[in-house]
Amino acid sequence: MKTQQRQSPSPPCIWMQAGVVKTKLCRKEFDCTGCRFDRALRRMAEENRNRSASDPVAAGKRGRIVYWADRLKELPVHRRPCLHHLKGRIAFRSCNNAYGCSDCEFDQYFQDQYVVHAVLKPVGMQKVQGIKIPQGVYLHRGHAWAGMAPDGQVRIGLDDFAARLLGQMDRIDLPLMGKQLQQDLAGIQMHRDDLTAKVLAPVSGVVTAFNPKMRENPAALPADPYGDGWLLMVQPTNLREELRSLQMGEEATTFMETEITELYQALEPHLGPLAADGGNLADDLLGNLPPSIWEAISHQILKS
Repeated sequence: MKTQQRQSPSPPCIWMQAGVVKTKLCRKEFDCTGCRFDRALRRMAEENRNRSASDPVAAGKRGRIVYWADRLKELPVHRRPCLHHLKGRIAFRSCNNAYGCSDCEFDQYFQDQYVVHAVLKPVGMQKVQGIKIPQGVYLHRGHAWAGMAPDGQVRIGLDDFAARLLGQMDRIDLPLMGKQLQQDLAGIQMHRDDLTAKVLAPVSGVVTAFNPKMRENPAALPADPYGDGWLLMVQPTNLREELRSLQMGEEATTFMETEITELYQALEPHLGPLAADGGNLADDLLGNLPPSIWEAISHQILKS
């Protein structure tokens, strides 16, 4: 019998939190710019604000709609919640800038940090022999992935295929901020004992951030390569052209099937039936190989 997974309840909309409407949940992760409900209420609030004393007030609930920020500004300053608190991103912090986020120093600081540290959430996940392939994320032939961040930057990581085969790393050398990466050239080095594997950059760009968690605990990468295991953030320099050489969707699935077949062929002389575990690729396959074979096959996988 199948068990149904409970979905996390949707959070209350900002208009509901401000007390403008009684009940409205947010199902867009607070992306208000693409929300029809937000646009409609903003329009009503603007119409009500612009009415002169001689204009008739709209009947019913429509006439009572005010902009959510105006409603919250009726509170004492120390009780006005910051917009990022309303969105559930931080603990309570009061807004002392009358919701003028565009010239708020904290908002600028938070946006810079949030874009870097927010966990990537792929739209969906396909599986090929147990290997996860995220939808909405581009794969490079060298098994790095590239995901679009909200501000036009690109987040980079190692895909599930390579992360599981290489196993737990002792050290990951990540380029510092300001470093220029070039597509198809080595940009990241993975270290295990005395062995080294180089990861090719999926796109060209300037490094704007790296994941400190992967420097401190590189062994954690295989557990969540598309989320907490991300490696770099870059400002791309030739993105439109370079995306043409990356794989997504059905192309990524076909690419991964071919890679798995070629891997079996390379491993068969060394591991035999150990290469598979219940029809899926086993974790840390290369950890069972002699060092010279580990390096040869890791180079084959990563195209380095």
